[in-house]
Amino acid sequence: MTSIPLGPLMLATERLIALVLIAAFLFLGSRIARRTATHADTAAWRALLFGLVAARLAFVLANLDAYRTEPLSALAVWQGGFALWPGVLAALVTILAMLRRTRAAFLLGGAAMGLALAASLLTPMTRPAPHPLPPGLMLGTLEGQTVALDDLRGRPFVLNIWATWCGPCRREMPMVVDVARDATIPVYLANAGEDLPRIREYLENEGLSGKRVLVDPQGQAIPALDTRALPTTLFIDGSGMIVSSHVGEISRAQLTAQIEALERTPQ
Repeated sequence: MTSIPLGPLMLATERLIALVLIAAFLFLGSRIARRTATHADTAAWRALLFGLVAARLAFVLANLDAYRTEPLSALAVWQGGFALWPGVLAALVTILAMLRRTRAAFLLGGAAMGLALAASLLTPMTRPAPHPLPPGLMLGTLEGQTVALDDLRGRPFVLNIWATWCGPCRREMPMVVDVARDATIPVYLANAGEDLPRIREYLENEGLSGKRVLVDPQGQAIPALDTRALPTTLFIDGSGMIVSSHVGEISRAQLTAQIEALERTPQ
């Protein structure tokens, strides 16, 4: 399962795991502080802060080409994009600097390492195994032509599912259109269940190209693809298998990295 409903909202499962493990780390920090009569609780908070900053910085540096285009998007941490082990290293250095070589430092550092290992093991388990596109799914173009997803087999492609009423969709849309223009594989933007006039009006008002935009006025794509939230981006290989997906707003770095990985996927 890639996402979990929280009332009217959807939370990506891997983010829920991260939040639970972070809460566990802070809880253990408070317990260690009481048992050792140290400031392990304060050390845990600071280790978390410096760890998150280091993890984000490492991810940005690893994807610097993507962030050069939109430098301020490096601050959009809600899009995800953290390098786990650089963050853990920064947290361990912070713990050692604050608690020195004490029993509290050993316990808190061990907790950090254990929870990081749990994250590295649990996160891949939330990602569904590659599975085929549903057969017979038909979408349309803005010009009124019919597009059968079955006919797109033979080369990799990306399918971004969006709607004009979806705030995160609107935020990422200009970036996705920009990436689609220069991508070496097709990137399609499938609107979820809205009519042509509304879609055309939105694209015109935002100055966006409709070249790769597909329409689904009957709303068939969302149930057929088991899409639980918008936006959702699917990465499909040449054999028609959905090999990866991203629920929620996607960053340029994540999108380009996934496209590059898709290009390397054996067909």
